Amino acid sequence: MLLSMLVALFYDEWDLQALFISTLLTSIGGLFGIMLGRNASSKYGHKESYLIVALVWVIFSLFGMMPYYFSGAIPNYTDAFFETIAGFTTTGCTILRGSFENYMPHGLLFWRAITQWLGGMGIIVLSLAILPMFGLGGMQLYTAEVTGPTYEKLSPRIQKTAGIMWGLYVLLTVAETVVLKVFGMSLFDATCHSLTTIATGGFSTKGRSLLDFEILAQTDPTIHYIAIQYTVMIFMLLAGVNFAILYFVLFKRQLSRIWRDEECRWYLSACLIIGLVISIGLFISDFNTASHTAEGIVLLSEESFRHGMFTTIATITTTAFANCDYTTWQPFMWTIIFFLMLTGGSAGSTSGGIKWVRISIFVKNGFAEFKRLIHPNAIIPPKLNGKALRQSTITNVMAFLQFYIIVVVAATLAFTAMGISFDEAVSVSFATIGNIGPGLGQYGPMGCYADFPTLGKWVMAFVMLVGRLELFTILLLFSPELWKK
Repeated sequence: MLLSMLVALFYDEWDLQALFISTLLTSIGGLFGIMLGRNASSKYGHKESYLIVALVWVIFSLFGMMPYYFSGAIPNYTDAFFETIAGFTTTGCTILRGSFENYMPHGLLFWRAITQWLGGMGIIVLSLAILPMFGLGGMQLYTAEVTGPTYEKLSPRIQKTAGIMWGLYVLLTVAETVVLKVFGMSLFDATCHSLTTIATGGFSTKGRSLLDFEILAQTDPTIHYIAIQYTVMIFMLLAGVNFAILYFVLFKRQLSRIWRDEECRWYLSACLIIGLVISIGLFISDFNTASHTAEGIVLLSEESFRHGMFTTIATITTTAFANCDYTTWQPFMWTIIFFLMLTGGSAGSTSGGIKWVRISIFVKNGFAEFKRLIHPNAIIPPKLNGKALRQSTITNVMAFLQFYIIVVVAATLAFTAMGISFDEAVSVSFATIGNIGPGLGQYGPMGCYADFPTLGKWVMAFVMLVGRLELFTILLLFSPELWKK
């Protein structure tokens, strides 16, 4: 909030007072919390860890909504909370209408980007990196928040692991900011888009996301919108990779880790193959309306590839950026996009969704079951990266998928009961639990959730939190068994 105050001060806009009041109240709240818990025990287990992680995200959202609410930019309490938790969970859902950059000041737009950047790597992981008081029992908090069924420590000390991850996170953010600035974005736009790209959140400073820079480029030749879109595409792809692998590749020069890791192979192969399929589909569907000259075909090929690959990567990595409106495509292609909402990036990345490691384990277990039916006396365990998977890991993945479906079905029923059409209700359920953002219909990449029912927004907020914390962290809190001594 202090950083956002500096931005508001620099642009001399009307959100400065609201940011100052929000900063003051947040500081008072923090000091009150420190005093309240100064004599509390520093020992805690799984039960307390799950509760701490869940409450931190809710409390941060309650404080984080204050700049929107106090400034009057989002005067509705529900909408202000919705926008904030969509930011912290990196979901990318928004209630802001149309070209909101015309009425949203720079300080609030920067705060909006900061919420996603903080939520991308995780509030608790940030705390582990900078607050020594979280050193004791830090592993429980780390595993309660880090995405995926597996995690990798980069150091024996969990605090150092969190620090390394955040260092890499900052490095990627700065690198993208520099590149986007070179290709014509203002420093403000470049910074905000980098913050939300690496977080795989997708909040943009423009109402029509990256498509607006394509429109601006028509009158401003310094904006190289094609290069901007390819840059964002590359960094979205990187942000969907397990950060432990990125660390070993970038700092230890162990390039072979990319292809040795099965999940990484599944993830990169899916982005490439599905992106090419959609690109070819776009080329075929637009071929009759395009110029049939050599130059026209080349331009159509590049545009089809860029739109198809960008949308594929944005959906798989659960980043809400858009360079076109996929709901206007042929049904076959946006149906593929719809099913891609189920996937997600890699475990240990900032993306949401099911994650490719779970998908690979699910598929491998299915084929292993076929073999066991043919050879009932054989022991055929599924393998990942050449190692036999423990039954507990397989059970965890199956349980995760089961609860994932249950939450989607429950959310869909709730939304349809509120008058939302079935296809939109299903897409919104997928978009929120997978922390994707855009759905179908009026809630697509060029739409917003401003007119979504009020109760539905609170349901969406809950589902966003459940998806960001990988289901079990939240759902376990509702289990009576957890609270028994």
